[in-house]
Parts: sequence; C-alpha cells; structure tokens
Amino acid sequence: MDYERRDQSLKTDEDLAGRGAGGGGTGGPAQRNAVEAKRTDRRSQETEESRQETEESRQERLNRELLELLQGLRVAVTGVQVLFAFLLTIPYATGFVKVDDSGQWLYFIALLGAALASICFITPAAQHRVLFRTGSKDLLLRRANRLSIAGAFFLAVAMTSAVALVTKSILSGWPAAAFGALVAVAAGWFWLIEPAIAKRSPDAKLLEDRLGSAG
Repeated sequence: MDYERRDQSLKTDEDLAGRGAGGGGTGGPAQRNAVEAKRTDRRSQETEESRQETEESRQERLNRELLELLQGLRVAVTGVQVLFAFLLTIPYATGFVKVDDSGQWLYFIALLGAALASICFITPAAQHRVLFRTGSKDLLLRRANRLSIAGAFFLAVAMTSAVALVTKSILSGWPAAAFGALVAVAAGWFWLIEPAIAKRSPDAKLLEDRLGSAG
C-alpha cells in the first residue's frame, strides 16, 4: 500500500511538472527541478527502507537459526556428559585391572572422544557469552555449525569405542568388532551421510539460494 501511494504521488508530481512545462510560464523549469528533487528523495527513502526491512529479516533469521542450534546442542551435550562421567569412573572399578592392552586402548579412545565432543558442544554456548552484543551472530552461527558436526563425529568415535570395549569384555573376539562397526555405521549414516545427501538435493539447493539472496 505504501508503495502504491508513493507511485501515485510521483505520477501526480509528473503531471504537475508537465502542466507547468506546457503552460510556458517562467515557473516551469523551477517546478520541474523541484519535482525531480522530490522524486530523488523519495527513491532514496524507499531504498533505505527496503534495506532496513531486509536487514531486519536477516537478523530475525540469524536469531532463529542460532536459537535452534543451541537448543539442539543442549540435547547432545547431555548425552555426552553422561557418557563422559561413566567413562571417568571405569578405571576405579575393580575389574579394570583385568582389561588387556587392546581394551585399554579402546577405553582411552572412548574417553578422548567424549572429552572432545564435550568441548565441541559446549564451545558455542561459551562463545555466545563471550561475544555477547558484539554483532558477531553470523560468525558465531557458522562456528557453532562446524563445531556441532565435529562434536557429532567425536561422539560417534566415543560411542563406537565404548560399545566395542563392553562387548569385548563380555563376548570377546569378532563380536566386539562387529558391534563397534555397527554403531559406527549407524552414527555415520544418520548423523552425517544422510543429511549431507539431503543437502545436495535440488530442493535444498533452491531453498539455500533463496535464503542467501534474502540475506
């Protein structure tokens, strides 16, 4: 509606300028200059308002995406913390001395993976506090996205090693490798590969292009 009123006003100004020029009076050129100046001011105002509307929508999108990402990380970090706490208690169990070298390596890999996953999942929240009100939400969102992917990878490593360690202590032999591989394949497929395939689909690329042009 605002743009329609502005167009109508510009047409009215053009009609006035045309009548002034057609009248042949001394005020014709001055009136045309005034109309042209008014038209330029209105176009500048429309451009500025359009830029502000685009910037507001971009900020709203950044806020929404960052909030969704942080909420997802809260769910992930809870599971990592439970696994990490469980792994920290294992060396103090009486049966840990019976674990062979390969089992100890599996334990250390699981412990390291859980620690790195915790760091990756907690870092976005920590940086969000440190970078508070610095206008760095776009940068923070990109970092948090990369860290969440890295955290999912390290969590998959930790879960695979933990399952292999427990299975090895119970069944030993090939079942430990089989169940560990099963966990690794499932985590890799559902967490990384399947989303990557969906991201490369034509519909996803079209939506990404639209969001990029809107931002």
